[in-house]
Amino acid sequence: MTRFRSIAAALLLTAALPFAASAHPPIAAAQAAAQFEQDRADILAMAGNYHVGFNMQESTRWDPDYEVLEPKRSGGNEVVRVIEDTGRKIVLQHMLVITGDDGESFVIKHWRQDWEYEPARVLVYSDRNQWTWEDVPEKMRTGRWSQTVYQVDDSPRYGGWGQFETQAGIRRWRSNWTWRPLARRDAVRNPVYDRYYSINRHQPTPDGWIHWQDNTKMGIKDGKLVPIVQEYVLNTYIKHDQYDVKAADDYWAATKDYWAAVRAEWDRVAATKGGIAIEEKADTGTVISGRLLEMADEVQDGKLTTAKAIAEAKKLIETNTRKL
Repeated sequence: MTRFRSIAAALLLTAALPFAASAHPPIAAAQAAAQFEQDRADILAMAGNYHVGFNMQESTRWDPDYEVLEPKRSGGNEVVRVIEDTGRKIVLQHMLVITGDDGESFVIKHWRQDWEYEPARVLVYSDRNQWTWEDVPEKMRTGRWSQTVYQVDDSPRYGGWGQFETQAGIRRWRSNWTWRPLARRDAVRNPVYDRYYSINRHQPTPDGWIHWQDNTKMGIKDGKLVPIVQEYVLNTYIKHDQYDVKAADDYWAATKDYWAAVRAEWDRVAATKGGIAIEEKADTGTVISGRLLEMADEVQDGKLTTAKAIAEAKKLIETNTRKL
């Protein structure tokens, strides 16, 4: 772990220039106030019922020995709900709805995105199995929003900050450069790369919205992080409700109190332990992900009370995380 910390620290120093060079100039307070409600409207508009297309394509290889993967396409039906809105903070929960050949539907709790206005700090991926707090430069806070993305068990995945802007008549939010752990689709292949260095964009469209990622896949060679290959990811959310939307809403109604407690416990750990450090597996995410999700199903099925599930979840999170 010490080796990876030193690598990350060195690379963060070299990455300081791209961060500064790519940042937009500070936003005047009057301009920020004028666009605040439009920013909120664009975030809230991501909630709804959708058919999602996941489109991933490696393009430019930076390592001449690397063999570029074939493009990957997949999709599914996804419900997005606003589960918290305090004005300056908006939380969106995604849920996939899968319908089997027998017509029965089941729900997979998917990713979560938290938006915070003018944050002082963001929880970011910093090294294998750990996420730490990173200050947002004070002059870059006015008028900007952070987006923190969480995994299926509400553990963190990545965070960044940026602003909404309109270019060529198209409105979008664009992040700063962010570090990210490998997605499951890559982690299970035992790849030569180790993490992503990315820019994240969200743009409303007439049919819904798009999530566009520009990922540089980085690998460790001779003790240094180096670029291996570029990947472009375009996820399209098209308004669609011709599926069992009720299954997702029923799942959330049954489990929302449990998941609220899980989120609160992750927040407590991040605040008291200097971030979150927990072991992960390539195929599941955190080592406790499977059990946290299983307990939600048991709560919905009436096999486990919400109170007992919360108590076990808190114990799992506390005992499997360490202080940074």
